[in-house]
Formats: sequence, C-alpha cells, structure tokens
Amino acid sequence: MDVDWEAYGWERLADGVGRRRLPGWDATVGLVLGERAVLLYDTGSSLAEGAELRTQIAGLTGGRRVTHIALSHPHFDHVLGTAAFAGAEVFGAVGSDELLGRAREREALREDAVRQGLDATAAAEAADVLVAPRHVVSGEWTLDLGGRQVLLANVGPGHSGHDLALLVPGSREVVFCGDLVEESGEPQAGPDSIPARWPDALDRLLGLGGEDAVYVPGHGAVVDAPFVRLQREELARRFSVA
Repeated sequence: MDVDWEAYGWERLADGVGRRRLPGWDATVGLVLGERAVLLYDTGSSLAEGAELRTQIAGLTGGRRVTHIALSHPHFDHVLGTAAFAGAEVFGAVGSDELLGRAREREALREDAVRQGLDATAAAEAADVLVAPRHVVSGEWTLDLGGRQVLLANVGPGHSGHDLALLVPGSREVVFCGDLVEESGEPQAGPDSIPARWPDALDRLLGLGGEDAVYVPGHGAVVDAPFVRLQREELARRFSVA
C-alpha cells in the first residue's frame, strides 16, 4: 500500500500500518488499512481533533473513510473524537459500552478533560455526542479488513477497567497497547485503574506479540518486548504484585 505517512505527520510502522502522536497529551492513534476497510485505533481528545484526523486519513489514503474504530480504553484523550467518524463501527472492551453510555460517565470525562486543560466548550460538545462502542470484546475478536486480518484483544483490566489491545500480524507484528504501556512518562494509575491486574495484562500483551513485535504505547515512542517486560516488573514492584 503506497501511503506517504510522513507527509501527513504520521509514522509508518509496517505496510499499511501507521500511527500519529497527537499534540497536547502525546496520545497515540493508530491506523490499519485493508483492501475494503480502514481501522482507526483511538480518536483523540475532542471533536476538532477527530475531524483533523478524519481529514488527514482521507488525504493519505486518497479519500477513504474510517470504517472501524477500536477504543483502547475509556479516557477522554482517547475517545472524545469518536463522533467525528460518522458511520464507523465502534469496538471496545466489554463493559465500556455501558460505561460510556451513562450520563454520569460522560460528565466525568468532561470534567477530567477540562481539569487536564481541554477547552471547556470543546469538552462539553464532545461529551454531549460521545459514541459508546456498539461491539464489545470479551476475549478476542478477529476483524477482516480485506486482504488483512487484525485481532482485537481484551487484555485488561489494568490501566483501566476496560483495556483493549490491537494486534496487526505481519513479518513483524505490531501491537497497539493503549495506556497499558507508556514511554513518555510513568504509567498513570487513575481511580479506575486495577493495579493488581496490570502486570498480568502486560504478560498477555507479550504473549500476543512475542519477542520480536513492535509495541506501540498509548503515549510516547515505539518500544520493544524488553521495554514492556521491564515496565511490567516496575509496575509489579510499584503495586506490590507478585
């Protein structure tokens, strides 16, 4: 697939696979191109950011639209742009559909976004039209994008109660980890994190990708299996988990 990722500020990870680090919170979004479908992993922190991603993706793919969205976890900087992709089929870890469908949770996301520095009006607009996943993943779900299959894996809980990873097979597997792995800062353990289960979630990530995979953190530069393993051990020590 002849795509000029760099011209649009994206990083090419493999044939038809790329990612972009968004400004502000350094959150990563991922993109996987199939012959019939286009999968976006996370959607940014606002409707404006989602719309910018939509425009970029149309440009770098010759006008194609996003058909599938996988949400790594229900935090504002990863989900508030979803409504910018009308008609896309949205996937999330089991339970994230009910969570994001609650008015109370939408208000909590809005408050968190404003607390973290997002414009109050932008936060309110995105929260009002927040899109909850229609398809929920309790174990693993294989998606056929046309000439390419990808795997959605519910590997959590850990960073949140609803962590969904994306495995893209290839000569070197690419694993989108969400915030289960962070490179540009220490992994953040908020009120919805489940520290006792986090190391196990990283073990599952390593089992998915293997030793030679490319691991894409929710924030920061691409890492390798030794980095993930080291972060697993640091989290186990930090939270006194065996």
